[in-house]
Amino acid sequence: MSSDSGQPSAKEAAPNLPSSTKVVVATTVALSFISFWRGAAIVLSDLASTMFYVGGITEQAIGKSAPWFVLAVMLFSYAVRSIYLESCSMFVRGGVYVVVRDSIGPTMAKLSVSALVVDYVLTGPISVVSAGQYLGHLFNEISELTHQSFHVDPNTFAVFFGIVVTLYFWWTNVKGIHESSGKALRIMQITTVMVIALLIWCPLTLLIRGNWQLPPAPSPQNLHFNHESLGWLQGTFWEQLPAVMMIVAFGHSLLAMSGFETLAQVYREIASPKLPNLRRTANIVCGYALCSTGLISLFAVMIIPDAVRPQYYNNLIGGLSMSLAGPQLLKLAFHIFVVIVGVLILSGAVNTSIIGANGVLNRVAEDGVLLDFFRKPHRTFGTTYRIIMLISILQIATIAMSRGDVILLGEAYAFGVVWSFFLKGMGVLALRFQRNDQEYKTPFNLRMGSTEIPIGLIATVLMLFLVAIANLFTKQIATYSGLSLTSFLFVIFLISERANAAKRALQKQKALEEFNLEHQQDVAQDALNARPGCVLVSVRDYQRMDHLKRVLHKTNLRRHDIVVMTVRQLSTGAAEYGLRDDQLFSDYEKHLFSRVVELAEKEGKPVELLVVPGVDPFDAMVQTAQKLQATRLVTGVSLRMTSDELARRIGLAWEKLPEPRHAFSLEIISPERPSAYVNLGPHPPRLWPEDIDRLHDLWLQLTAEEGIGSNLHHRDVVGVALRRLERDLKEQQRTDAIADVKREMRNST
Repeated sequence: MSSDSGQPSAKEAAPNLPSSTKVVVATTVALSFISFWRGAAIVLSDLASTMFYVGGITEQAIGKSAPWFVLAVMLFSYAVRSIYLESCSMFVRGGVYVVVRDSIGPTMAKLSVSALVVDYVLTGPISVVSAGQYLGHLFNEISELTHQSFHVDPNTFAVFFGIVVTLYFWWTNVKGIHESSGKALRIMQITTVMVIALLIWCPLTLLIRGNWQLPPAPSPQNLHFNHESLGWLQGTFWEQLPAVMMIVAFGHSLLAMSGFETLAQVYREIASPKLPNLRRTANIVCGYALCSTGLISLFAVMIIPDAVRPQYYNNLIGGLSMSLAGPQLLKLAFHIFVVIVGVLILSGAVNTSIIGANGVLNRVAEDGVLLDFFRKPHRTFGTTYRIIMLISILQIATIAMSRGDVILLGEAYAFGVVWSFFLKGMGVLALRFQRNDQEYKTPFNLRMGSTEIPIGLIATVLMLFLVAIANLFTKQIATYSGLSLTSFLFVIFLISERANAAKRALQKQKALEEFNLEHQQDVAQDALNARPGCVLVSVRDYQRMDHLKRVLHKTNLRRHDIVVMTVRQLSTGAAEYGLRDDQLFSDYEKHLFSRVVELAEKEGKPVELLVVPGVDPFDAMVQTAQKLQATRLVTGVSLRMTSDELARRIGLAWEKLPEPRHAFSLEIISPERPSAYVNLGPHPPRLWPEDIDRLHDLWLQLTAEEGIGSNLHHRDVVGVALRRLERDLKEQQRTDAIADVKREMRNST
């Protein structure tokens, strides 16, 4: 094996290491694979939440023609979908930072990540403030209907509600408790009930009333901009250009597509066949958003009276539910249901934003563009709590400064959304001319000789660029806030990169030990030199290695190899791309495995070392045990859960393995008490070679006896032996039988 990045190998740096000690890095992430339905639910939990606020924000900015532009954005989402499909099909390792860095350059890469983080930082506030607005207005409406004097200021209540929800999800993410795909699917099922009810009830209302008309056509003369929505373009000649005004109106509506970046996050979790299932996921997402966000915005303008609708800009679906035809009590009940759904999906978007931003910043840190200070894991929970705290502080500050104004937040949010899309598209476009391994290409490609011109991709990126420029000059507050936050993050990345470069240079002067890395596409026995029946030991904390010490002490290497693995844990929000080789083995893994080698040297036994990236550590452990055909998986006790709960979680992960499932034992070792053993799956007795030889010798002797002959099978000999042992345990030979069993146990270890 060759040294990684020209560094000395483990053998060269430390000649007294056991000759078989090495580090094997598996570059295939062990994931809990999910169906495309669950993948679509995760994306829609973020994307579909915009239906609750985009209609009011867009109409206030451009006038009553807003629903047509929202529908146009939903149709345009199919083109943006193709960019993400092409990006995922190339599988660029290292995340969005590496995508843009390798295609455009490091400076643009830092800007793209900064814009993406701004997008995530603003996702939470606009979602949770919108949810607070829905709740506040509902309380007031119930108070009025029941003739009570109780009244809350929706803006103040939205700020309070937003801060509380953000703090809740901050704490759950610090503890490492993430929302499951199953929970996202249930939320979307409930949301779908609401959407279907609206898509049936709204047309019925229009038919009953009879007097209805479509919103004004999406033409320049029907656009009505206010001072804030034109920004610096007001009073200039650009305002007189119809094409420019159409792009400006489209830019004010692009907010309807926010949350689409989650599609790339779930790619690595989509079950095989990955790309076809990702296409199904994307098609479901785009179709659902078109029918929900697009049509509901249209119905809101057609049903809610013009004089009343401005009161509901902050809770448009709430106003729509109260304007439907039917009994007042029924409408109120449905309004309550709408608010419950809104709170569920909008609050969930806060969690998604924290996970996504944490994943992005972790990836940036792994690329050396963020100080290691931010990546220091929590002592108890092992999460990157400092990054999570930074994100949450920025979100809470945004909520407080917005004073509960959804319109203001929407304008600021649109800044990060469009620039994130554009820079992503630019990276994919540049890579189109640098790589030829795309499994999927954005449609409409013109081939001229040996050159392929990606017309569809160029047109999509050009449209995103025009919208980004339009938003830059029309959203003054968003431009100030977005540029300020983006610049703040960009400066942090620059300072961190230089500090890390100096640190790495200092480390090279000190000639720190480096492991020799062999990068594999998957966990393989031949790469590890681990025989079937090995003992797999999972480690994570270099200060808590009692279980490894015990395994090293009692394992007979003539019968079992020892494989020590650690899970390079990734969040869902970080799963867009695989880690590069140098990201898989960071300083923490180096420190961890140095401790492992130290213990192995002390015991005089070689070990095989393995890093497995994974979203779920339990899935990663059981998948690795299956691929290595391990006879036993050994872990230490957990600080976060009891040994019984730990065994249950690992058992559930084993149940998710595809058939045929490899059966093995789970051993949980605690320094204070005896080990806890759990058998995962049916376990036939494992016979050592000498036991098989002894069994065969007995069979040969017995077949020579008269009346037995060739009718005797080896299992008959085992059956007789078991029955004789059972009888001995019930009679006077019990003491001798137990002594034989104890002697055999000592020999087997």
